[in-house]
Amino acid sequence: MRILLGLLSVFVLLISCGPTRTAYQKEVRAYQRGTISEDTSFVYQLPYPSDLRPRVVQGYFSRFSHKRRAALDFKLKPGSPVLAARDGIVVRVEADGNRGGWNRKYRADGNHVIIQHSDSTRTGYWHLRHQSVLVRVGDNVRAGQPIGSSGKTGYALFPHLHFLAWRWNQGNWQSIGTRFVTSKGIRYLRVGKRYRSPSHVIR
Repeated sequence: MRILLGLLSVFVLLISCGPTRTAYQKEVRAYQRGTISEDTSFVYQLPYPSDLRPRVVQGYFSRFSHKRRAALDFKLKPGSPVLAARDGIVVRVEADGNRGGWNRKYRADGNHVIIQHSDSTRTGYWHLRHQSVLVRVGDNVRAGQPIGSSGKTGYALFPHLHFLAWRWNQGNWQSIGTRFVTSKGIRYLRVGKRYRSPSHVIR
């Protein structure tokens, strides 16, 4: 089973490096590569504790399941703590799902938390473990606060944390690239890399 999961992770990495399709996707890729650096976007905390260093197994606009999403998948073991990446108010919670797998019929079973922030952007945390969510709708949360545990509920090939941020743009929610503070500085995260948080939350 461990070998199979390893092969599946490699498969995801290989097909995650698809060509960009829009000007925004090109801009995000340029930030990732460091070919452009001026950026006023918010800096997020990594959504897991500083003693973990998971691999990013799928990135922004990848060809596997993020074709039109600026989303990230972190390969976290089931039960690993999931932390709020930014201060905000919990606006949606799903905690009762207990099924998961690589079949679209499981989409509705994906446990998740959505947090709204002071600038009206939102962040979402998906595939959380059954009954592991620690917050409720209306709760104020702080960056670095535990909000649940990672799992494999919903439409998921293997256990991981699916993270994304959105902003309201011309009548629609648009996913956006996010940069994070890491132990080696502020970064746009890249597929195949591992990142560790600083030992304390930076505000």
